[in-house]
Amino acid sequence: MADLGSALRTVLDGPFASARDATREQLAATAVLTDPTLTLEEQRRQTREAVLALAKTGVPAAGFAEAHGGTGDIGASLVGFEMLVYADVSLMVKAGVQWGLFGGAVENLGTERHHATYLPRIIAGDLLGCFAMTETGHGSDVQSLETTATYDAATGELVIDSPTPTARKDYIGGAAHDATLAAVFAQLVTAGPGEEPQSRGVHCVLVPIRDEDGRDLPGVTTSDCGVKGGLNGVDNGRIVFDQVRVPRENLLDRYASVAEDGSYSSPIENPNRRFFTMLGTLIRGRVSIAGASGAAARQALAIAVRYALRRRQFGAPGAAEGDPTEVLLLDYRTHQRRLLPALARAYALQTAQNDLVATLARLQGGGTEPDPKEQRDLEALAAGIKAYASWQASATIQECREACGGAGYLAANRLTTLKADTDVFTTFEGDNTVLMQLVGKELLTGYADEVRGLDPVGMATFAVSNAAEVVLERTPVAPLVARLRDATRREGDEPDLLDRGTQLALLTDREEHLLDTLARRMQAARKASGPEAFAAFNRAQDHLVHLGRAHVERVVLESFVAAVGAVEDEEVRTMLDAVVDLFALSVVEEDKAWFLEHRRLSVGRAKNVTTSVNALCERLRPYAADLVDAFGIPENLLEVEVLA
Repeated sequence: MADLGSALRTVLDGPFASARDATREQLAATAVLTDPTLTLEEQRRQTREAVLALAKTGVPAAGFAEAHGGTGDIGASLVGFEMLVYADVSLMVKAGVQWGLFGGAVENLGTERHHATYLPRIIAGDLLGCFAMTETGHGSDVQSLETTATYDAATGELVIDSPTPTARKDYIGGAAHDATLAAVFAQLVTAGPGEEPQSRGVHCVLVPIRDEDGRDLPGVTTSDCGVKGGLNGVDNGRIVFDQVRVPRENLLDRYASVAEDGSYSSPIENPNRRFFTMLGTLIRGRVSIAGASGAAARQALAIAVRYALRRRQFGAPGAAEGDPTEVLLLDYRTHQRRLLPALARAYALQTAQNDLVATLARLQGGGTEPDPKEQRDLEALAAGIKAYASWQASATIQECREACGGAGYLAANRLTTLKADTDVFTTFEGDNTVLMQLVGKELLTGYADEVRGLDPVGMATFAVSNAAEVVLERTPVAPLVARLRDATRREGDEPDLLDRGTQLALLTDREEHLLDTLARRMQAARKASGPEAFAAFNRAQDHLVHLGRAHVERVVLESFVAAVGAVEDEEVRTMLDAVVDLFALSVVEEDKAWFLEHRRLSVGRAKNVTTSVNALCERLRPYAADLVDAFGIPENLLEVEVLA
């Protein structure tokens, strides 16, 4: 094949090839790499100018419905934002806050009057805002936020207040300088006629925070988070509210409203279900971070692999006398081991990300309320892939930095900047460990509405049943995947590690076993209460995280297998089959202790996992350049010193 890299790119781009190509053209024509030598203010100004320029490209408008002034192509919007990482991670995050979080809150939680009043200016970049959810005292535990929005029926206003020091809104992108309007998440307190004031749970209110000259409005105090470990183009700040009054109409009231007399109403009666429904509409943030993590890992791999194909080190024993040629780094087994399994994971994650984005676009792009179970499945998968992808990005970028030696430590070579700017991905839009517990919890409960949002005591006392069947009600997979997996599981012989069905069955069996044993542990704690119930749940948290990771790895493998199975070109499919093998066996190798302890592999077969990974690295070594060229990263964004 004349251009294997282009053929591989077609598979990786999947259903979003045209959107990715359009973004590549824009980045090739206009993008400038992050310059870490700029001052804090210079970085912020550059990022702000880039955001305003981005508004004119049409990429932000793609994420909004046509009825609201957008073009209604959610998938194109998400992959467009993802690829901004190749140029500047601060730009991707700043754009994500403006259009994904702030704009998304207005569109998804607001009603027609909010859409008409705000969205055209938000899409155009004329109204810059921020997403004020996280507080000093509460990050992952959103339901316990302390900021209050108390309705005053006498004036028809909501009073926004930070009643404690820990109620301060913290780390809020845009709050330090640029944002003039905040989407504030607060406990809504109302009292209808004859009622005592009571909290209705967390809701979102639009609150102006500064005037057009940049001065804080009365009752609002903003401050600057200052220099961070990375992402210094984003003006993160803090906000404190002191009895700030806004009109009742500023409540984003798609899921709940307050009448003029203070009466509260909602189409969703169950408070937990209402809360999770509201948060579920804001899922694009996690999906975007998953995609951005993948893009960052791919760029690091492209730099490190290209470097390893140029840099030579030490002469080969037995070389002809006087031969000055030294060995290329990528010809060393250890170097192959450092980069090629990570490259396989990057491929697998991009196919899974394509499926995730396609599912989100289908559920949220139709103009109707999505099926509740499909929406919950999507939320759990987005949480898991975000956690898995961002952990992989951190590990991959660090490995790539080390694989480039001293050159990798130069800021000009981008790897240290990528590491610094993406490190926070593991904790924002949800702490990864908490998110993996969420995935495991969703599997454990079988998505039962009545247990969503329960505290650890409630979880421990919940009667789990038919746990193994929950895994069987997995996200839909291609017929090829199901056929391969199920046929192998019926055979029951010593597994052939290079058999695709064996690989699928190994990861499925691991997930089912972890779920079943976790369910049994929870059942044993059914009669416990109070501190004993919490202790029982607390003791199982490592088990819960392991289950979440096992679930994500199984889903990612299934996505990869399905994508490769659809490839018609035999040469491309053969190449990708080896990449699938490397991904699957590197996952098994990483958790080899579990497979041995639970007798899914014999000792001899477990040793053969490592042998097979080594053989696959050697097999893929000649194609390393093609594999990274397939990422389609514009050359102007790979022009770093190590590749000069």
